[in-house]
Amino acid sequence: MKIAVTGLGLIGGSIAKELNHPYSKYTIFGVDTNESHCEQALELGLVESIKTLDEALEECQAIILAVPVDGIEKMLPYVMGAVREDQVVFDVGSTKALICKSVSDHPMRHRFVASHPLAGTEFSGPKAAHLNLFRGKKNIICEEELSDRDAVEFVEHIFKGMGMKSYFLSAEEHDKHMAFVSHLSHVSSFALSQTVLDIEKDEKQIFNLASTGFASTARLAKCNPITWTAIFEKNIEYLSEALDAYIKHCQHFKQLLDDRDMKGMHEAIVKANEIDRVLKGIVINKK
Repeated sequence: MKIAVTGLGLIGGSIAKELNHPYSKYTIFGVDTNESHCEQALELGLVESIKTLDEALEECQAIILAVPVDGIEKMLPYVMGAVREDQVVFDVGSTKALICKSVSDHPMRHRFVASHPLAGTEFSGPKAAHLNLFRGKKNIICEEELSDRDAVEFVEHIFKGMGMKSYFLSAEEHDKHMAFVSHLSHVSSFALSQTVLDIEKDEKQIFNLASTGFASTARLAKCNPITWTAIFEKNIEYLSEALDAYIKHCQHFKQLLDDRDMKGMHEAIVKANEIDRVLKGIVINKK
């Protein structure tokens, strides 16, 4: 089976790396407008060759859209206008509502599967691609009732082969949950990094004093700005809601400090410790 990966960054490149090995039943082709990414993907052996989008649509049985979410939203109607009944299209974008809406009335909507593998790092580009990025992680499929059963099963099979288990949510549920458990984390990391850079102008001291706690919290600030600006734009309402709640808690901690209320501070930290229970017991409802 021939599969085209459109977008050869961290996620697309890692999918290609997982699927393009000597014993694979898949032949993986790359599609990317970034010539450097194409060259790197070929040098790293992530793909067999590079094709244009139109060539991929003509020759491949499956098309994976792994470009930034604003790009997926723009190109998906065109892609669905060119696919055949024997082809499957799926995306790996971090937002889902607007992507799904872009083809909600499309006559070929049933050959599209809206998915989101919950995996990643702070790095980007083909060189960031690596095996086992997805192993043990979750994949979300949205609006599966609008996709043909064989298309959904194919996508589940692809991600299962990479060590992932698929769960089902509505597009709106997905975006709301992602705003709180993923997108807010990135905003927090960006803001923390800006705060430290503004206050501590001596970058040498940042390097000398930064502990593992700071490094782990600020790690996400190294993420690709093109990718994350697009994600924030496409999830504005839910992310704004999440930020309102987050700012409220930040203001509460500041008030406790200003009041020198260490008993209240202790109680707030104890309450925050409960996140460990949530993380260990978190369950995403299956269909």
